[in-house]
Amino acid sequence: MDVSAGGWRCSNRCSKLPRVAILHADLDAFYASVEQRDDPALRGRPVLVGMGVVLAASYEAKACGVRTPMGLTQARALCPRAVVVPPRMRAYAEASKAVFEIFRDTTPIVEGISIDEAFLDVTGLYKIRGPAREIAAGLRHDVREKVGLPITVGIAGTKFLAKVASGVGKPDGLLEVPPGKELEFLHPLPVERLWGVGPVTSGKLRKHQITTVGHVARVGEAALVSLLGAHHGRHLHALAHNRDPRRVRVGHRRGSIGSQCALGRRPRPFAEIDATLAALVDRVTRRMRAAHRAGRTVTLRLRFDDFGRATRSRSMLKATMQTRAVLETARALLLEARPLIESRGLTLVGVAVSNLDSDGNVQPSLFDELTDDSLDVAMDAVRDRFGSKLLTRAATLGRDLNPSVPILPD
Repeated sequence: MDVSAGGWRCSNRCSKLPRVAILHADLDAFYASVEQRDDPALRGRPVLVGMGVVLAASYEAKACGVRTPMGLTQARALCPRAVVVPPRMRAYAEASKAVFEIFRDTTPIVEGISIDEAFLDVTGLYKIRGPAREIAAGLRHDVREKVGLPITVGIAGTKFLAKVASGVGKPDGLLEVPPGKELEFLHPLPVERLWGVGPVTSGKLRKHQITTVGHVARVGEAALVSLLGAHHGRHLHALAHNRDPRRVRVGHRRGSIGSQCALGRRPRPFAEIDATLAALVDRVTRRMRAAHRAGRTVTLRLRFDDFGRATRSRSMLKATMQTRAVLETARALLLEARPLIESRGLTLVGVAVSNLDSDGNVQPSLFDELTDDSLDVAMDAVRDRFGSKLLTRAATLGRDLNPSVPILPD
């Protein structure tokens, strides 16, 4: 660095440092693409993956208006030629593992978001592997040749904009936002491209004639805070100006463990909803014990027949991974929400445990009653050896949950 009368000034060497280059790699219609890869008869045809609800739809089906998690009856009405196939979670997990190996061969700085998408920081690879666009093109080629799947990659200087670029570039595309052109690319896009803008927020913004990201940028932070609240307003104002200081993180652990189940649109008795919740808690706490993570806060997620959503949370006195303790808390939340469920109908229920500790060590109290840890451990062992369907609650007999979705390792 050189010193001048005006303060610090970068030398020529400093000015040649490469700009931050972040890739967002996102597999296209992942489950459906795996099915089309493995069955040549499905290629080019509309494919729906699901049981009761659509877990994934090929782009041929999406062109007919099919979306997830739409009920299969509605999806078939929109796309009568669609081929419905049951999900094969093991095949999807194996495909994801192969793709992530390619990600890690590309750069050691990989942050997995889900089994079918990740951020990759390639800033330091310019001299070794060339510009970010060449690296992204090579990654797409490798995924296609070695795994047989289409993947879209967005390139930008921030994580937010890289993800937006991959969304705009779909399907099976490569889109780079050049330095200096970020706002020129971002501002004409619809407001729904901003992280955190769902149907409710979109409705509020569009009611005030705020329809593009550029409108959000020009309306001013104070007006957004007044309209959406302090946190949400400031968040959207920053994103509309492409302000996203987050770096690609490696090796961080998930902040919550959860599961959910789409129920469809037919009315269901409360006892059936309670049984579904119990099965979800079994699934979540088993994952917690496998990851050696105990948690304190239980969150119930609900989606209603009118497409509205609600969440209810409660924190326990101490962290736990016991099924009984988590289920009691979740059931209390569900009971409190019963009037809302009965008046609005329920199409999805989910449960998550957060405030997870780092190592799963739970400090027992001298005054605690005897716990059922041994029962949980024994049930986990049986399910691990013989399959999760062998041992189930009586209330869930004859009722199948959606298959457990593959997730990244904790």
